[in-house]
Amino acid sequence: MGVRGVRGAITVEENSEKAILEGTALMLEEIIRKNNIEADDVASVILTVTPDLNATFPARAVRAIPGWALVPLMCTTEIPVPGSLQMCVRAMILFNTDKSLKEIHHAFLGGATVLRPDLTSQTK
Repeated sequence: MGVRGVRGAITVEENSEKAILEGTALMLEEIIRKNNIEADDVASVILTVTPDLNATFPARAVRAIPGWALVPLMCTTEIPVPGSLQMCVRAMILFNTDKSLKEIHHAFLGGATVLRPDLTSQTK
């Protein structure tokens, strides 16, 4: 067993606590479901937001998942590259698994599908 990373991203409609938490939860549920991730297998979760999202910490959505309250979490802000996707929450979950890189299913949702169309098509 080794550590693998799985990525996800989602765009939200507005800079509000509700939109950020609901979007983050939706993205995380998709990642967890597609990869059968158990909290005990998670090493850490890194969450980022674009600079236009500051109404709440997306980590609150992770802590609300049953069994995930003790998972190490870190929130940070994306680099504000001119012309980059806005209103976006991103996640990288590092977890212990026997899966190969090809068996990992990433979740790019909403407007975030433009970030990694190569990975979006494989998320079934």
